Amino acid sequence: MSVIQNDHTEGPVAKAIESQTSKLPSDIFLWAALGSMAASATLKCLRKDKSALFVGQWAAPFLLLGVYNKIVKTEGHDHESKSSGAFKTQPAEAHPISDYAEPENDITV
Repeated sequence: MSVIQNDHTEGPVAKAIESQTSKLPSDIFLWAALGSMAASATLKCLRKDKSALFVGQWAAPFLLLGVYNKIVKTEGHDHESKSSGAFKTQPAEAHPISDYAEPENDITV
């Protein structure tokens, strides 16, 4: 028997991670990505091809962490709990997929 929870709140670990990552400035991840690309180019010029490839692959994860950081800062964990001060209890079908509206008319060409 499985228990299905309609509780869409973050767990304590996710809340702790988000509270720490939201303290970092968003541009630190951009600078880290650019730094890894510069270091990779330098290593490539020094003919250290394997090291250049290794360091160059850090750029994408840094940029993804930056996107995650920006989302945490703008939406925060449990965005609904911030807006009301307490968790809202709604039926499962009333939960929106996202806070953004979908277009009402289907646009076909």
